Amino acid sequence: MLQQKTHYSIGELCDEFDVTARALRFYEDEALIAPERRGTQRLYTDRDRARLAWILRGKRVGLSLADIKELLDLYDVGDGRQTQRLKTIERCQQQVDKLERQRIDIDATISELNEFIALLKGGSKEA
Repeated sequence: MLQQKTHYSIGELCDEFDVTARALRFYEDEALIAPERRGTQRLYTDRDRARLAWILRGKRVGLSLADIKELLDLYDVGDGRQTQRLKTIERCQQQVDKLERQRIDIDATISELNEFIALLKGGSKEA
């Protein structure tokens, strides 16, 4: 019978999530993860591993560390993660809205630059 692993070394998490040991220590300093200590050795639990996955996903989609910490802390509210789900949906929707506004601005800038390039290529003296 296979025994499920419950503790991970810093090296194992670094390899699995393609992060540096320095990044893990930073997340620890920010109270996002809290490994157990055995002397100078850090042992990360399944909880730390799951939290690290949330942290990295949150960073990829543009959430701040403060937002990520707030969402992670809602895991322990005791309501079956309902508050955490609702807040996560709210934050993610805010990020989608922000990115859509940025996309509109970027598309307008690209259009303006293309028009300017076309004007310059046409040799117009208005440029």
